[in-house]
Amino acid sequence: MKFLLKNIFIILVFFATNVVKAQDTDPMKLLMDMAPSDEKEPVTATFKGTRLINQHTIEVGGKRTLDYRIAHRFGTFNTGSYNFWGLDGGASIRMSLEYSYDGRLQVGLGRSSTEKTYDTYLKYRLLRQTKNNSMPISVTLLSGMYYTNLQGASAQLSGVDKFKNSSSRLSFAHQIMIARKFGERLSVQVTPSYVHYNQVDKISDKNDTYAVGALGRYKFTKRTAVTFEYMARVNEFSRSSTYYDSMGIGLDIETGGHVFQVHLTNSLGITENQYITKTTDSWAKSGMRLGFNISRAFTL
Repeated sequence: MKFLLKNIFIILVFFATNVVKAQDTDPMKLLMDMAPSDEKEPVTATFKGTRLINQHTIEVGGKRTLDYRIAHRFGTFNTGSYNFWGLDGGASIRMSLEYSYDGRLQVGLGRSSTEKTYDTYLKYRLLRQTKNNSMPISVTLLSGMYYTNLQGASAQLSGVDKFKNSSSRLSFAHQIMIARKFGERLSVQVTPSYVHYNQVDKISDKNDTYAVGALGRYKFTKRTAVTFEYMARVNEFSRSSTYYDSMGIGLDIETGGHVFQVHLTNSLGITENQYITKTTDSWAKSGMRLGFNISRAFTL
């Protein structure tokens, strides 16, 4: 009996103590604690896709999302009417798959017709801009590796194959993407970039190239936006060949699960090791070409 009374007393004391604590607690504080807070809610859709034109954006695919992408570039306008202003030939195409399991880390695999290049990359969303500006910017990191499957043209003539070692076919790119969304319409990004070639064509060519990208998107209707990007090289890739900074203007069109991007760019190459270092055409000489990107996302 004493044991039972003792346990009942302990239970009563426990409940009485919690009642007192509840009475000492501010009811408004309780409501605020229970109410959902958007203090650190991240800003979404800074850009509509993981790429703008050629350049990567800070965006990473959603959780368990597989994105299939096709990118196509026609020939240049300055090839004239005989080549139907670039539509008849001199084209480049890249097909790729991008997958993210957790919405922060993304892996990509692709193949480009330009230089018969296979590429893979890792992309990681490091920081996300928040709606209350406790984090004013978004930051995403990217590292890419590229492997050309070209046959050495000089091998048959000189007997020297520049691709004798497989490592000579490799090049790499690393980027830090820093972006901010200003309201519902305007988004901007800067992208410090570094490209390294294990092997270059000429002794005067640089193995390392540094560049800074700038890109922007302005949404003028619910499903359409104008886009712009520019990649300014800090140092010249080659002293013996003429290359230009990559630039593009475009239009984003959202159609359900698809994002269709049509644009003009002076770059034939689509991957970082191509458009940053080896853009051979100039806007000033009508060297722009029509291109498009198509993206279709699947949830797995």
